[in-house]
Amino acid sequence: MRFRANYITGPLKRVKDRYLFFWSSYKGYVKLDWKRTFKLANDAALGLDIGSAAVKMVALDKSDTGYSASAAGLAEIAVTVDDDSGPQANIITAIRECCENTQTKSKLAVCGVSGPDVAVRDFEFPPLSDEEIEAAVLLEAAQVCPFNAADSAVGYQVMPNGQEKTRGVLVAATNPLVQGKMQLARKAGLKCVLMDVDGLALLNCYNGLSRGHENHPAGRTVAILNVGASHTTLAVMDKNGWPFIRDMTYAGDDIVAQIAALKGQTTEVVRSILSGDSAPEEPDIRDGLEKACLRLITDVGETLRYYVAQSKSPTVDKLLVCGGFALTRGFVELLNSRLGTQAVLWNPFEAVRYGENQPCQETLAKTGPAFAVAAGLAMRSI
Repeated sequence: MRFRANYITGPLKRVKDRYLFFWSSYKGYVKLDWKRTFKLANDAALGLDIGSAAVKMVALDKSDTGYSASAAGLAEIAVTVDDDSGPQANIITAIRECCENTQTKSKLAVCGVSGPDVAVRDFEFPPLSDEEIEAAVLLEAAQVCPFNAADSAVGYQVMPNGQEKTRGVLVAATNPLVQGKMQLARKAGLKCVLMDVDGLALLNCYNGLSRGHENHPAGRTVAILNVGASHTTLAVMDKNGWPFIRDMTYAGDDIVAQIAALKGQTTEVVRSILSGDSAPEEPDIRDGLEKACLRLITDVGETLRYYVAQSKSPTVDKLLVCGGFALTRGFVELLNSRLGTQAVLWNPFEAVRYGENQPCQETLAKTGPAFAVAAGLAMRSI
């Protein structure tokens, strides 16, 4: 997990289970034991975003002047109706297709988790010793997580706050979710050496690209909205570096299904229209898009208002919209007109250089917003 330099004291410690490893990646503050264990080069691991509709993979290199993308691949996950073993097999096939498309030699990957089986929460305790913090975090996780914390991997980061309190951030994810992602990578021929939370990966990506960049001035509160097929993630980083993450289950597939029902069309036809692949004579569904997005707009608006009230922040300055559904025609414009915060399409690769890999550059220029989580995951390996 990456925070501003003056707020980092060390790695995000693993409390339970051997599957979930959340680390601070700020150079100079973290002991990269996992790199020594696996004998990795600094830029060896791939960012592997395993979604419900597609798999995205990115390879990044870092130098003194910033990041460069050396490979990128996207593969849609085929839909299988009749075969119970189909979904997992199709995901594995998509991961392998991404590996072929990227043509990278690395077999090491950083994966992420999101959804209702993941929780990111602040905690505040009276002054505690290092030995007492772990037990307190586990107790806090049991109270605040909307799932069984006893069957979960839990990690935490203590944050200096200038007060006589123990404050920080805990993360938790159910073991079946974490193990499932690791098994998918393994069956596709990759080794998952690091597990992250998608919302934190988004913030990590923004922070990694914003340092010294004139389009990302310091001291602003920025929210990132990642809209995928089955989950929507809202991640906010305040000016002091504290994260706020909320995962919502209403996402792209739900919007498409509702438009299809409203317009009497199949979901395939609706997807084709929304993506711009359909012919001009196809039926107009703009009013259907607005109606189908109303729940999402309401959820995002309420969450932003809650965040502002709880954090006592004056406002959220900008909403960066990414994810596969963010590429839908008219979607970002709809958010911008209905929310009180300026919403803009965010392609993180506009601030990334490219080598001689022209296919990679073309892929990320066209669909870069869909790769935001994968980019944040890839930055964990630096």
